[in-house]
Amino acid sequence: MWSAINSFLVQVDDLVWGVPLMVLIMAGGLLLTVRLGVMQVHKLPLALKWMFKNEEDGVGEISSFSALCTALSATIGTGNIVGVATAVCAGGPGALFWMIVAAFLGMATKYSEGLLAVRYRVVAEDGHSLGGPFYYIEQGMGKKWTWLAKIFAFFGVCVGLFGIGTFSQVNGIASAVNGFFDPQNLYCVTLPSLGSYSWSVVVASLLLAFCVAAVLIGGVKRIAKVSQIIVPFMAVIYFVVVGILIICNISHVPAAVVTIVTAAFNPKAVTGGVVGSMIVAMQKGVARGIFSNEAGLGSAPIAAAAAQTNEPVRQGLVSMTGTFLDTIVICTLTGLSIVLTGAWQVEGLQGVEVTTYAFQHGLPFAPQFSSFILMICLVFFAFTTILGWDYYSERCLEYLTGGNMKPVKVFRWIYIFAVFIGPYMTVSAVWTIADIFNGLMAIPNMIALFALNGVVVKETRDFFAAKKHKM
Repeated sequence: MWSAINSFLVQVDDLVWGVPLMVLIMAGGLLLTVRLGVMQVHKLPLALKWMFKNEEDGVGEISSFSALCTALSATIGTGNIVGVATAVCAGGPGALFWMIVAAFLGMATKYSEGLLAVRYRVVAEDGHSLGGPFYYIEQGMGKKWTWLAKIFAFFGVCVGLFGIGTFSQVNGIASAVNGFFDPQNLYCVTLPSLGSYSWSVVVASLLLAFCVAAVLIGGVKRIAKVSQIIVPFMAVIYFVVVGILIICNISHVPAAVVTIVTAAFNPKAVTGGVVGSMIVAMQKGVARGIFSNEAGLGSAPIAAAAAQTNEPVRQGLVSMTGTFLDTIVICTLTGLSIVLTGAWQVEGLQGVEVTTYAFQHGLPFAPQFSSFILMICLVFFAFTTILGWDYYSERCLEYLTGGNMKPVKVFRWIYIFAVFIGPYMTVSAVWTIADIFNGLMAIPNMIALFALNGVVVKETRDFFAAKKHKM
């Protein structure tokens, strides 16, 4: 029975995350890119400048930088380390090329999401902000579309509680810690009704649940405060470490770039027939790129709506930098290190093992130290993702309950409990269900972006016309 259920869920997952959804998201990004005049190129310097420059007298709960870090906390996670490795191994090096293409188009999508989030958000007298796809669907498209907004919010709660926010991230942390401290599982304890687990897993679950609880109880301001410290710090460390790896193997970089581009269009020429279809390379790269930066899923605009700003366009630009940093910078660095060290060709390796191999063989450090660095990055990236997705889920639930905060407070404790039991959840159906909900989030959001692309274009033109006039 359970095998039949799992088989059915896998089929649904393949259908949801199949070609139609990716075409929908990519087409939306292409439409917005064209209508906005390839904004992600000529407005990127301005976006990076505004990323660190808070707007004076802006209305909202947290600064634009804090809102960006909150959004990045949810996107920069296991996908940047494990997801890239999975895509390259399954789709060949060409998957990295298509991941970058998806991210480039996704920057226009993320810009539009951030703009609409601020344009249609609700700000209470106490400064409490609520916005995101549920509000720009309801207010932008009209009250008759409220049912679509509620569907998005429902999927958002499910994704946070059952998948991206809890079980998958917690398992990633527990696996990384266990793999470093007790890979042979020599020090185990038997837990009632759960089985035998390494002490490293048990201790990691307790510490993680405590740290998550300490942050979440403080609400969005504490989540933002922690995120704006951890996210930039860990991103810089990861950037520096992978930068050292690339510099130490600089002679292999040109060949690696040629391999990536060649494999994007003719995988057989590089993989020897292991990956024989450009469609496979494209599908794996696009899917993992979307999964990593979440452009089109509608999650990041929930954080953008809390930013202290009076200008939707300004916050849209700041939001756009999230996709640039997450995928075009961090994921590209990870993928390049995997290709130039040949880690993707080593048989028997999968997931984080591929990236670990790249670090151990590409860095001028002892293998154990390289593994430790990767473990620390993975742990902190996954930890901030847990925080970010709790915020998203709480805002979705707040919308569903009409602003009643009692269910939200109960949900927060359920979320913390899910983090605690996460390392002991081994049912594959849990991850499949999470993946399905994650994909389903994108459908109502993309419908709204297609419907409201005219609003995005008008707001953008009016803003820059007024800015040019002032100059």
